Formats: sequence, structure tokens, C-alpha cells
Amino acid sequence: MARGFTAMKLKVGSDDPQRDLRRASLIRETAGESATIMLDANQRWNVPQALAICQQLSSINPFWIEEPTHPDDVQGHKAIADALAPFKVATGEHIPNKVIFKNFLQTGAMAFCQVDAVRVGGISEFLTISLLARHFGIPVVPHVGDMGQIHQHLVLFNHIAMDHENLFLEHIPHLRQYFTQPARIVDGYYRVPQEPGSSSDLIAN
Repeated sequence: MARGFTAMKLKVGSDDPQRDLRRASLIRETAGESATIMLDANQRWNVPQALAICQQLSSINPFWIEEPTHPDDVQGHKAIADALAPFKVATGEHIPNKVIFKNFLQTGAMAFCQVDAVRVGGISEFLTISLLARHFGIPVVPHVGDMGQIHQHLVLFNHIAMDHENLFLEHIPHLRQYFTQPARIVDGYYRVPQEPGSSSDLIAN
């Protein structure tokens, strides 16, 4: 937070739910009420487990719960989203194409669309999914994985060309040394790239 970050993500889904609750409470206490805290379960729970555990985790006022159950379980995500409202569900990093995204969006099974351009086969599919999300009024907050490099351009396009809300972009810098123009973060924010291209050129060995 001293570096300007006001949002952070905490992994949950340990074998002991009380451990998750203790850790989440410590993060909330340390970061303060103004910090945005997101929880990521990485598909660790079945639907009944997710419902029970998320009710407890809601005490820290999380911004969302990410991937609470299996990524292709549309009805499971819908049941969780309905039961936990206004506690919101984010998912999409493991959804492979626009057809399944459409099912999630139509049923109201996601409150945040986390499409990843690398995992859906490229920019064209990403933009199609982004258009679908815009149609259903669901904000796109891409899953970055290792490629904040390309997603920094895509969130700019989403905001400028599609009028998507400007929310977040994950920052995972562990591969930055391999890129000729690594993403630049100042005071917790991506800086707009000034070079042409997708910022994805790798340094030659």
C-alpha cells in the first residue's frame, strides 16, 4: 500500500476454512476499511461449501469472490451468486470461449467477467466476449496471469471504444524482465504504453 496500491487479492480455499477467515480478517484489519480486498478460491469448493464459507468471509466486506467452484458450472455459480447477493462473484479465467461466457452472462452467474485473451485464443475472441459482457451490463476485469503486457491495451480499448467501466487490472510482475517494453506501474497504476504494438515482444536470447 505504501507503493500506491489500494486493491489486493487474497487466496482462499485452504483445507481449514477458519484459517481463511483469520487471514482475511488480518488483511482487512491491516489494510483498513478503505482498501479493496478480493478473494480468490481457485475452484476449491463445491457449491454447498462455497455457500457456507462465503457467508463467513462476507464479514470482511470483500469486493468479490473469484472462482468459488468449478469454472464450467454455470448453475453452481448462479446459485452462489443468488444466495450471497450483494456479495459478488467473479469468474472467467478458465472459461475457454464465447459460448460458455454467454451462458454465464445470460443466467447472471457472474458479476465480473474475467476473460483472459491468452486463454480464449486471442484478441478477436476476447473482444467478442467483451462485447457480450457490455450487452449484459457486466464489467470486464481481465484475468492477467502472466500477460498484463497485452491486457493493459485491451482494458484501454474496452474503456474507450466500448464504454466499459474502468476498474482494475491485475499486476503480476514476475516475467517483466523477459519483455522489451515491460509494463510500467507508477503509484499503483499502469502507465499508458507509448510504443506501438501490443507490448508483447520478448527479449532475444
